[in-house]
Amino acid sequence: MKIQLSEHFTYKKLLKFVIPSIVMMIFTSIYSVVDGLFVSNFVGKTALAAVNLIMPFIMGLSSLGFMIGTGGSAIVAKTLGEGKKKEANEYFSMLVYVTIVGGVAISVAGMFLTRPVSIALGARGKLLSDCILYGRLSFLSLTAFMLQNVFQSFFVAAQKPRLGLYVVLSAGVSNIVLDYIFIVVLQFGVAGAALGTVCGEFIGGLFPLFYFARKNSSLLRLGKTRFCGRILRKTSINGSSELMTHLSSSLVNSIYNLQLMRFAGEDGVAAYGTIMYVNFIFIAIFLGYSIGSAPIVSFHYGAGNEDELKNLFKKSLTLVGSWGLMLFCLAQMIAAPLSHIFVGYDVGLMELTRHGFRIFCLVYLLNGFNIYGSSFFTALNNGLISALISFLRTLVFQLTVLIVLPEILGIDGVWGSVVLAELLTVCVTVTFFISQRKKYHYV
Repeated sequence: MKIQLSEHFTYKKLLKFVIPSIVMMIFTSIYSVVDGLFVSNFVGKTALAAVNLIMPFIMGLSSLGFMIGTGGSAIVAKTLGEGKKKEANEYFSMLVYVTIVGGVAISVAGMFLTRPVSIALGARGKLLSDCILYGRLSFLSLTAFMLQNVFQSFFVAAQKPRLGLYVVLSAGVSNIVLDYIFIVVLQFGVAGAALGTVCGEFIGGLFPLFYFARKNSSLLRLGKTRFCGRILRKTSINGSSELMTHLSSSLVNSIYNLQLMRFAGEDGVAAYGTIMYVNFIFIAIFLGYSIGSAPIVSFHYGAGNEDELKNLFKKSLTLVGSWGLMLFCLAQMIAAPLSHIFVGYDVGLMELTRHGFRIFCLVYLLNGFNIYGSSFFTALNNGLISALISFLRTLVFQLTVLIVLPEILGIDGVWGSVVLAELLTVCVTVTFFISQRKKYHYV
């Protein structure tokens, strides 16, 4: 039976509703994980370092999709909660069209900027040529990838999270199969990794476009619309936390790579990339839950249902805390075998990766609360608080700690800097939870 946004959510019903979004995010993360696994084992550690070096730049430019998806779906879900279906569909259509236009422009700019950015990050020789090749090919599907991220949120608002899951599963499986064909069978090297991702992203971005453009059984449909600067501005403000998160993460990841090049050279970048592959999957659980639960919060906020807001807030914090503890324990157990799978061909690199991950994984005890906190305030249409949490978490605290801590602890300071940054952010998140409780009545 289809679960409605307007229902009362027990733990069972809440999990059933958000699990498709969690799996969607996990499979979205698999794009880069699969690329890294195949590249590391069949092309080499220089190619792996190249992918890891240019990836933050690609992800940073794709952040417009995350902003429109999260900020726009909150507005559309709230509008649906107010009983204004026609307006909701007009807002939805406009935001999708804006994504397409913006995506094309960003893709073209990205292709031109790939070389100077790679040089600025310290790439030279073979490392530089691999960065340019992987980056420029990846920008071919950036618009489709941005659409995929937009539709991930809107599938939930349209009460079709399971269909969104099937789309991303198809895209992820295609990426895995094509990576094997292009890299292992045809031996296209780093170009094969990029082409496999490009094909997968086209599936993930274009199928939802065709689905919503036709008559369908969801709450949303693409159609005629008009440009509404007020809604676009509100979407941008409301989704600014996600924009800030991805832009800041891209910048900070680049600084991580620079610091690791300084302390450990290409091996440091390769080790950090391996850790990030697992991190993408682990935080996908928190991100997926936030995406899946946000439209529910927005709907009940729009409907003025305070009791359900309290119910969702309490259950969400319990789930996030429990998952964080489980992920930390799991990370400790898989640190060694994970390092062997990715970089077992190099004993020194394998030990560097294992040691770094066991320090880094402390972050899972903390970051779920910050990710959910930012998303929760986005769902309440308070983009300012959401953006502030993200800005402090992903830029101010991480950048400051990343510059200072390695000077004291060396490379261990690089691995541990994100943990300290998340701890500082938890203090800010809890402060906002307490200070805003009387305004939104979620406690």
